[in-house]
Amino acid sequence: MTSEKSGQDARTRAAAMIRLAGIGLTDDEAARIEVTGLGLGHREIEGIQIATMVSTERLAFKAIALFAGQTMPEHRHPAVGDDPGKEETIRVLSGECRLYVPGEDTLSAGRIPAGKEDVYTARDETVMRPGEQLTLSPGTWHWFQPGDEGTVVLSISTTARDALDEFTDPAVVR
Repeated sequence: MTSEKSGQDARTRAAAMIRLAGIGLTDDEAARIEVTGLGLGHREIEGIQIATMVSTERLAFKAIALFAGQTMPEHRHPAVGDDPGKEETIRVLSGECRLYVPGEDTLSAGRIPAGKEDVYTARDETVMRPGEQLTLSPGTWHWFQPGDEGTVVLSISTTARDALDEFTDPAVVR
């Protein structure tokens, strides 16, 4: 399967998950879902599908679909000039989402991708289910992954500057 075909299949699958979770997604929004493996070459292990519905100078609203077995690598949203960085609320719509931040190592439900123990440093685990949410302060290192059935979460935040996100894995390309 070509990567273009694979990317379109992931886009179609993510759109179906997002719609099933109750988000009215237009065909144009579905066609623009970002499907990325972050340059790591194994999207099915470290990758993400993002439907951006609002992105202005002041706020962003995104639906994120993670397939079973995927992990969004550890990252943070740094300060930019006088702006302290993106404040982000993650709210679960469907499935289980395991969110990791710095703190006590309580990782038990999730798994760190093989050979990546050194770049997944945030290990304070919060397991969230539909209707639960967590707000991350600007600059907080975090990563997340779904339960066995995948997950759809909302990312509601201040201005998103995804190209400026910092990752603990130096191999990530955003």
